[in-house]
Amino acid sequence: MSDLRVLIGKRIRTIRKEQGLTQHALAELANLDDAYLGGIERGERNFTIDTIEKIVIGLKIAPSELFSTMPDSNASHVRTDAINQIIGITSLLKDEQIQALIRINKEIAIALEPNNI
Repeated sequence: MSDLRVLIGKRIRTIRKEQGLTQHALAELANLDDAYLGGIERGERNFTIDTIEKIVIGLKIAPSELFSTMPDSNASHVRTDAINQIIGITSLLKDEQIQALIRINKEIAIALEPNNI
């Protein structure tokens, strides 16, 4: 089994679950067979770029989101989990809402600077 194929499958499963979708629901949205999608999520099935496109359309995410939080041997799990949660939350928001979150995040970062604590 390809490590990359397994990682992508796990990422698809994570995003699907964060969105509250079942495999069946995502398979319908992506116009794929349920069993095939399950095989992709488990890293058992090869897939094409066309299949990835169907899945990202079904998940309503940018293709880059599948790869944006691939494990990094130097990254902490806490940081990776936080990034995954943020991606999941923001993937369903409108642009204006995301801009508001960015402004809030900047204010929080300023408040947490060592000289402000």
